[in-house]
Amino acid sequence: MGTARIDADAPIRVGVYGGTFDPIHIAHLAIAEEARWALALHQVRLVPAALQPLKDLPPGATPAQRLAMIQLACADNPAFVPDDLEVRRPPPSYTVETLDHLRARFGPAVELWFIIGADAARDLPRWHRVSELVTLARLAVIGRPGHSFDPLAFERAVPAGVGRYVLLDGPRLDLSSTEIRRRIATGRPVRYLVPEAVRQYIADHGLYREEPSHG
Repeated sequence: MGTARIDADAPIRVGVYGGTFDPIHIAHLAIAEEARWALALHQVRLVPAALQPLKDLPPGATPAQRLAMIQLACADNPAFVPDDLEVRRPPPSYTVETLDHLRARFGPAVELWFIIGADAARDLPRWHRVSELVTLARLAVIGRPGHSFDPLAFERAVPAGVGRYVLLDGPRLDLSSTEIRRRIATGRPVRYLVPEAVRQYIADHGLYREEPSHG
């Protein structure tokens, strides 16, 4: 995957970055910043899911706690906007409904980009109303360590997605929320793996102290 920066002299662009964010960590923020820079986005909206349909078990922190951690993580970057849209909506959280809402909110003049890691992008053909999703927003598929994205397979499975995505190399930090939770559960440090304000919030609220039973 290559990173070619889009000309900034263009319509207003808004990135939408969804996920469980349980908890948000530095790799999430690095991906959001890479997409902001490469696509000349005016803002990136980070949208925590209430409950993702393709995940079997609920997250470790509550939706309100995950939103609070995102707010702390984004506090020093005015281009990052925490969005509680999915937290306020009854689960499960379908991205197509989120994008439909944002399209109505911003109007046709704003160009929406949905930011997704290559690992999650492989499951896109299974997503709810995916053919409609790719008409609401273009996709920015970010490279992830150990994961590849097959454009031809994606286009065969989702013909509406042809010409509606770009591939970005990304920072490729090998870090996951699962690993963060496991480290906390086993008493290992997470300083420098999550923003300091998020680390302090996790400690103050006693989050993730029990060994997680799901990956």
